[in-house]
Amino acid sequence: MSNTRSAPPSVASRIDGLIAEAKAKTGLEDFGGDSWREGLEVLVGSALKEAMFNDMGELGFYGTVVRALVNRLKVEDWYRRHPEIDEQEVVIEFLGVGLPRTGSTALSHMLGEDPAFRNLRTWEEGNPCPPPGVDPEADQARIDGAHSIVDLGRQHMAERLRSMLPQSPTGPMEDHDLMALEFKAQYFLTMGHIPTYADWFTHCDMEPTYRYEKRVLKLLQWKTDEKVWRLKSPTHTLFLDAYTKVFPEARFVQTHRDVSKVLPSVCDLYFTLLEGGNPEIDPIYVGEINLEHWSIAMDRMLVFRQDPANDAKFFDIGFTEFQADPIHHIGRFYDWLGDELTPATVERMLAWRAGNPKDKYGRHTYDGAEFGITEVALSQRFRAYRGRFGPLLD
Repeated sequence: MSNTRSAPPSVASRIDGLIAEAKAKTGLEDFGGDSWREGLEVLVGSALKEAMFNDMGELGFYGTVVRALVNRLKVEDWYRRHPEIDEQEVVIEFLGVGLPRTGSTALSHMLGEDPAFRNLRTWEEGNPCPPPGVDPEADQARIDGAHSIVDLGRQHMAERLRSMLPQSPTGPMEDHDLMALEFKAQYFLTMGHIPTYADWFTHCDMEPTYRYEKRVLKLLQWKTDEKVWRLKSPTHTLFLDAYTKVFPEARFVQTHRDVSKVLPSVCDLYFTLLEGGNPEIDPIYVGEINLEHWSIAMDRMLVFRQDPANDAKFFDIGFTEFQADPIHHIGRFYDWLGDELTPATVERMLAWRAGNPKDKYGRHTYDGAEFGITEVALSQRFRAYRGRFGPLLD
């Protein structure tokens, strides 16, 4: 009996297996072109060579990859059977951008209480087919499933995660799963030690990703009444040029907070998400990845906003002022947008706020030193950002 261990799978064979699994799950073959393949190859290659998964981490990571392939097959099948979906016009009223941990999630949930606009909802974002409105029973089944997942997550999630990630099955969700359809999604970095993918992602061409996201948004709005979208994800701050090529009408709301509070919190979030499936993850790696990505994001945003036409598309909100009086600043934002903020919508916003106070699960402190985050590093990497938006960073 030989004690020789079998060689690890090649990148190509691992990808072939994932694709075969997705096809077997759906009985479908067409992925709609091959623009997604480069991202998948870099992602899987990085995971095979660099990740330190335990069994749970590996299962979760590759399960997410297969889910993206399955969703893409289903999207293309709906387009094959209903080519008229492509006639839909997608309008993005605004996109929420900026650093994470700046109050943007609370803002998006409060804005999501306005029924006149379309949000990307939790229950549909990771499972977009069948398109909402086609089959009410299927919609309700996904809503019920999302409730179960959120409830289960709350039971097993650390208190600090519950405080960082307020979730509602029918509330707004960031579009990570839509970006993952091209395998260019920041949330993969919270699943494993994949530095090669992290570097590639920061510098990749996101225009094809946004074009495919637009294709999915057409599908999602096809059978719903509300057609004007309100979206949010800090990730897009890295790729504003590409985003505006695909969605030129979009305006932006940018939330602000001093990086000395933001970066340790972001690193703690990443580390908490990573350590369950990667028990040997190095907190210094987590700090380096976040310092690199978010400083690049702020530098790119500043360059983008040097153009007065681009800068005029932004509405800025500081974390502290928003926490003190959110409705006042939402009212200012509505005036800027030219939208009507009705008393009924204000009541719903205030009800959400009352049910989700900032310290609902207690206060948490973060030690930046654990992640190698020092004031010297922050001063070097974020000097220009602090200089431009200092009054909003108190």
